[in-house]
Amino acid sequence: MTGLIAALDTVDPQKALGWARAVAPSCGMLKLGLEFFLANGAEGVRLIDQRPVFLDLKLHDIPNTVAGGVRAILPLRPAFLTLHAGGGRAMIAAARAAAEAAGAARPKLLAVTVLTSLDAEALHETGVAGGARQQVLRLGRLALAAGADGLVCSAHEISTLRAALGPEALLVVPGIRPAGADIGDQARTMTPGEAARAGADWLVVGRPITGSADPGAAAAAIAAELG
Repeated sequence: MTGLIAALDTVDPQKALGWARAVAPSCGMLKLGLEFFLANGAEGVRLIDQRPVFLDLKLHDIPNTVAGGVRAILPLRPAFLTLHAGGGRAMIAAARAAAEAAGAARPKLLAVTVLTSLDAEALHETGVAGGARQQVLRLGRLALAAGADGLVCSAHEISTLRAALGPEALLVVPGIRPAGADIGDQARTMTPGEAARAGADWLVVGRPITGSADPGAAAAAIAAELG
């Protein structure tokens, strides 16, 4: 069954905490991203008393620095932690080795392949030929071989990745928008039901939940669509 992750995108820790408590009955995980972490640090993460937490920090640096970053994050006990697949095999392997220090409680490492805000034209501008699907598959294979537990990908790449990587790859999918919702800055979106049927393990939903007048009800509606 596909799980729902609520993205608590704010710099206000009390607002994040309120959202967390409201959506907890319908969400299996809460995502705290770069915006929240830079504003509030480790103490802000500890404030969120609804667990588990997905730290979406997209680590990307030389292997030694990323490994140090992972070690620094381990005391927060995130369930998921992101890093950029574009950092390469050695960086991902160093992150995995650092995460292993936490034993069975280690975070699952998710490699970000191609940001959901990027379309074929934007990728071409950065020197990537062949479009998003080809790049996602290339980086996905590399990341899993290097020690990542799964991938962050667009819903439009789920079927391609499942066919190529099999059922064991953990696929976490942002850019999810309920039917009729504003897609905002997301270029490659899908509804919750469509993404679940395509084979996503977890869906990440932010503004359609937190921008609602009743975040708890919005999360419950999406969870109901997932079955």
